[in-house]
Amino acid sequence: MSTELNVERDAEGYLVNPEDWNPDIAHAFSAEENIELTDDYWVVLQYVRDYWEEHKITPDIRHVTDFMAKQQGIDKKAAKQQLFHLFPYGYVKQTCKIAGMQRPRAWSTG
Repeated sequence: MSTELNVERDAEGYLVNPEDWNPDIAHAFSAEENIELTDDYWVVLQYVRDYWEEHKITPDIRHVTDFMAKQQGIDKKAAKQQLFHLFPYGYVKQTCKIAGMQRPRAWSTG
């Protein structure tokens, strides 16, 4: 599967090579999910990208909610609720896909 952006995608629409990601791809993928990216989304997407750049793995949802909680001065439960408000179909299904990650295989879809 590919997009008009000429990037290689797997059968579920995730990037095959996270290195191919850029903001234009994020906008195209978010449009497929009927999400209009605002600053709140970009904070999360940039954290996922930065984590991947440093560790070469997709961050677990716990890392993202910890980051959001610290950044906003809220508790982890509120951060997780906010993440699911932004990405209602789940961290793997929407956050990871829009951030250009490969689909994590060993996780739940939470």
